Amino acid sequence: MEDPLWIKSLLAVHITAGITAFVMAPLALATAKGGKAHRRWGKIYFWAMAVVASTALVLALYRPVLFLALVAVFSFYAAYAAYRVLFYKNLPRGANVAWPDWGAAIFTFASSFTLALLGVARPALVKHLGIPAMVFGIIGMVLAGKSMRLFLRPPKEKMFWWYEHLGGMLASYIAAWTAFSVTTIGRFVHGGWVIWVLPTFIGVPAISMTTAYYKRKFAPPTKIDSATAA
Repeated sequence: MEDPLWIKSLLAVHITAGITAFVMAPLALATAKGGKAHRRWGKIYFWAMAVVASTALVLALYRPVLFLALVAVFSFYAAYAAYRVLFYKNLPRGANVAWPDWGAAIFTFASSFTLALLGVARPALVKHLGIPAMVFGIIGMVLAGKSMRLFLRPPKEKMFWWYEHLGGMLASYIAAWTAFSVTTIGRFVHGGWVIWVLPTFIGVPAISMTTAYYKRKFAPPTKIDSATAA
């Protein structure tokens, strides 16, 4: 049966937003962090990802494809948490967390747990993509769990928000790369659950190395460093 016009229109919006996000992320990464251009491209990227996730959720529920619906939740949460942490730079000094951020973290943790559980117990309900379901479910629980831990136990590091922002935005971009890979290369790969998780296996170490670089960069000078400088 042919899809109704509103679904076709929604799909067109979804694809357009996805392309926009795909282009905006490199622009934001290439510009000076904290500058006007970085904030401009970053905001466009965030809202494009919001449109991608919301349209993906509607499309997944319409089909219905439970796997894609649950993946859409955790994929957007990475960008959402990365954006919202910019408003919580004062967490170490006792800033309060708004209830929508708690709600988003709890909902993402629950949906990611469901995704991982279905990957183990009922892979048929997630299009027989048990391994990707487990991988994405675990990642979603880790992302949401880190946020809740941050809310409950404010960090002592002054630049904590930078590491969370960087990691979350890169994680959401990995999700965009995954969607791109599946819809382009994936059609030529048979039995290809690997194509679902390959961007993650490449991207996660890249996030760890990038975060480690900035932690070294922002680390306060030691006594030895200070003596050497003097």
